[in-house]
Amino acid sequence: MQKKDFWKGFGAACALVAVLYGGKHMMIQMHQLPPFFGEYAKLQLLETYLEDYYVEAYDADVTKEMMYAGLVAGIGDPYTYYLPEDSLKQQMETNSGHFVGIGVSIYAENDGYIVVKDVTKDSPADLAGIQAEDKIVAVDGENIKGMKASEVSDKVKGKAGTEVTLEIYRPSTADTKTIKVTREDIQVHSVQYEMMEDDIGYISISNFRENTYAQFQDALQALQKQHMAGLILDLRENTGGLVRAAHQIGDELLPEGTMVYTMDKEGHREDTICDANYTDIPLVVLVNEHSASASEILAGAIQDTQRGELIGTTTFGKGLVQRLFTLPDGSGLNVTIQKYYTPKGRSIHGVGIEPDIYVALPKETKGNLHIEAKEDTQLQTAIETLQQKMM
Repeated sequence: MQKKDFWKGFGAACALVAVLYGGKHMMIQMHQLPPFFGEYAKLQLLETYLEDYYVEAYDADVTKEMMYAGLVAGIGDPYTYYLPEDSLKQQMETNSGHFVGIGVSIYAENDGYIVVKDVTKDSPADLAGIQAEDKIVAVDGENIKGMKASEVSDKVKGKAGTEVTLEIYRPSTADTKTIKVTREDIQVHSVQYEMMEDDIGYISISNFRENTYAQFQDALQALQKQHMAGLILDLRENTGGLVRAAHQIGDELLPEGTMVYTMDKEGHREDTICDANYTDIPLVVLVNEHSASASEILAGAIQDTQRGELIGTTTFGKGLVQRLFTLPDGSGLNVTIQKYYTPKGRSIHGVGIEPDIYVALPKETKGNLHIEAKEDTQLQTAIETLQQKMM
């Protein structure tokens, strides 16, 4: 008999004792057992009551997933959480920065329909004419109304080069059409750049993924070829991502020394170091209240080393580092394992980083390539500050 079968059998036996001899007697029995035995018996007893008495049908697999999630949630840390198998796959895909599909993000509406949230520019879906707010009625002839968004996403994804047929309803025109789309390896672009007036380079990083550093290198080299004399690094709305990617970018911009250091529960310190080779041009960094985690690591290092000025509003304040563990059944556990500190020893968790020059936007907006520069007061301040540094 396998070990898990033994535990299952023992738990069932404990539950049977509860039914035959009553709650009071069972409490005595459970107190006499080692803690693990008693906890397992309690779970089995709860399952028995639900199966025997709950008036509606329910999915036992879902209740178990919620049990695992609840156990981890009991820590009280929003950054430590359990991921079911499909959620883990999605997070790993997000971290990678690319996926095989058609280039859409979707969500489920209350009416049971799956709606296209947005379409990646120049993706197969974009070139096929699929638009945001379109409703997906069927995938390869199968009606998908009532399915979870993750289930529909799995049906739309597949091997690169294969076709998927979507039946699309467009509310704006009340038209329904059938569209064939060829799946491709979609690269998610987290870096945008342009050359502005006065040889000022502009690079915006939306988050840190596995392919972000390569995209940053391409942007930096392209701007250098255009004789960039100063750089604006835009980290507004950047909620973080992979610390490794933030370090790689920091190594391109920061002088030799500690970029960030972490401390674990045992008090062990680990320093992340930048080498002596870096792009030494005037630099300013844009941040706001949504700049968090890995973006704060980079911004904090730039501020502490006096490599450049931070402009904008106070950052989010997430000074914790997580590690993602993959469990044997394909699910995952994201755990806060360290606290991080800027080169000068500042812990910014819960307080954020105060910019060197505080500038609030007159309206809610994101500083990126799609915003008119004249309307972006933070960007305008960055340009003026950089011009002074370049004189």
